[in-house]
Amino acid sequence: MTATAPHFGPSPSVRPVRRPLAAAALVAALVTMVAGLLLGGAAPASAHAALTGSDPQDGAVVAAAPKEVTLTFSEQVAMGDGSIRVLDPGGKRADTGAAPRDLQSGSTVKYGVTLHSGLPDGTYTVAWQAVSADSHPVSGAFTFSIGAPSETTVALPSDKAGGGLVGTLYDIARYAAYAGFIVLAGGAAFILACWQRGAGARPLQRLVVRGWLTLTAATLAMLFLRSPYTGSGKLADAFDLDGLKAVLDTKPGAALVSRLLLLGAAALFIAVLFGAYTKREDEREKKDLTFGLAIGGAVIAAGIAGTWALAEHASTGIQPGIAMPVDVLHLLAVAAWLGGLAALLVALYRTPDIEATAVRRFSRIAFGSVLVLTATGLYQSWRQVGSWSALTGTRYGQLLLVKVGLVAVLVGVAWISRQWTARLTAAPTEVGTAVDPQMEADASAEAESEPAGEPADPSRAAQLARQKAAVTTATKKRIRDADRERSGLRRSVLVEVGVAVALLAVTTVLTSTEPGRTEEEAARASTGASAPAAVGPVTLSLPFDTGGRNGKGTVRMDIDPGRTGANGVHLWIDGPDGQPMDVPEVKLAFTLKSKDIGPLPVLPDRLTEGHWTANGIQIPMAGDWTVAVTVRTSDIDQTTVGKNVKIG
Repeated sequence: MTATAPHFGPSPSVRPVRRPLAAAALVAALVTMVAGLLLGGAAPASAHAALTGSDPQDGAVVAAAPKEVTLTFSEQVAMGDGSIRVLDPGGKRADTGAAPRDLQSGSTVKYGVTLHSGLPDGTYTVAWQAVSADSHPVSGAFTFSIGAPSETTVALPSDKAGGGLVGTLYDIARYAAYAGFIVLAGGAAFILACWQRGAGARPLQRLVVRGWLTLTAATLAMLFLRSPYTGSGKLADAFDLDGLKAVLDTKPGAALVSRLLLLGAAALFIAVLFGAYTKREDEREKKDLTFGLAIGGAVIAAGIAGTWALAEHASTGIQPGIAMPVDVLHLLAVAAWLGGLAALLVALYRTPDIEATAVRRFSRIAFGSVLVLTATGLYQSWRQVGSWSALTGTRYGQLLLVKVGLVAVLVGVAWISRQWTARLTAAPTEVGTAVDPQMEADASAEAESEPAGEPADPSRAAQLARQKAAVTTATKKRIRDADRERSGLRRSVLVEVGVAVALLAVTTVLTSTEPGRTEEEAARASTGASAPAAVGPVTLSLPFDTGGRNGKGTVRMDIDPGRTGANGVHLWIDGPDGQPMDVPEVKLAFTLKSKDIGPLPVLPDRLTEGHWTANGIQIPMAGDWTVAVTVRTSDIDQTTVGKNVKIG
């Protein structure tokens, strides 16, 4: 923020404003926010859906063709026709083509598609795409094999949902929508709360109106791009009426339509603010109208901010009833701070008579906005990050750190603005009123080309009037620019706005990035479903003791190739002297406890004394398997020994 008190204004008692304690409080608030981010505990929230499991698993090799493929997600998702496609090795559809079936049970979010019967052996590709509850499209693909892996002509898609040209345009529209809202709401708030005479200033009027136009255009663009953004990814589908109708039936579509209706009310608000409000001369009437506009504007701004809260991250996960109003407060505080900053910049550059009291009022509002941002930012970060590892090890957490860094820079530049404010000297006149006599004489000489008296030609008189007004404005601007303190303040505020633009860009990217906590949840689920692959054949050595005579020995075993799918086992039994030991019976069993698979029994065949073998052992998926070997050395003496091995 900036706290500036220029020496211009009608009051002769204006003094420099010094608020080092406020600046220190801002820095302390920022430090508190960062500390809260780092120390916040993990929470089982969910946003930005992620695939947490599937049946068959990614990379699994199954002995027989399954009847269906199911996918499990971390949160609610929207599925449509073709959201889950299963392709055979030749690229043809292996599923029936019906819409995915909702298989949810309790808190488990699961969808499935039915496969054709009699599918041949080979590698199959599952491609899926859905829209998570926070309005963002998610997609992915994986493979599984029937019988044994095979070559496939299907290439796994490299582009994620919401990418390409349509995704870029949608992201631009999202950024423009945030910027438009900030300028619209913040600019109007600056006028009503800080500088009511600014309602008649053309530069400020243009700023607020452009904010409204930007937000309206961006909202319309997002509404039309929504269907291809979450579906085909083709720009031509933006004008597909069926797709638009489908969008209107969704929560994000309803939010965009509500925003357009609220923008209609905002247009009426702007018309009154820059029309009837500027013409009011009676102080009592103007005070009443100010109150009415403030209440109405706050309701409209909160409603527009709510269209984001109702459709994005705040609407899903833990505590949505708290998160949504917190998100609204966060957006309103951003608008009051950054939008007011933009209005102040325009006033400093384009209007010659902004009052020092207006800048002091904005300083107080901006300080309060930063306090609100600190509190709401702490809560939002706790919901979306939740742990140290997610803060530093995920893209969302890293972007959040960049955002916090930009806020720190912004507060630092604001402190510099305060220093320029402190250097301003008090003066009883407004900028432009103390005009140098020589400048005034030069201006008159430049403008007057007719003798004294009223020119006969009305058009010539109008031209002279415009010339005189232009010269007067230019003279005021030269005097204003000659003020070193004011120029320094203007440059400082300009830098603040530049940093704010970058901050808004990072915030926009954050809204479309998978939260760090969800990314970690998906990674943990993926790790649990698929253990690291072993390199080459698996070799085991297991000592045993059946308790009977000649019951001690060692089992040596090789599992080749040690991957999912068909494997061969060679097993040797050695006696205490290291020589081959003949036993009546050997049995094997494979168990994957993490997935409740097994035990899968195997009866090896005896080749020679002490040497047993088995072929075609199907390992359905990667993981940490328990291999159990049962050795019988007599009719009554046997034992079972086991060991965990990683099979990829």
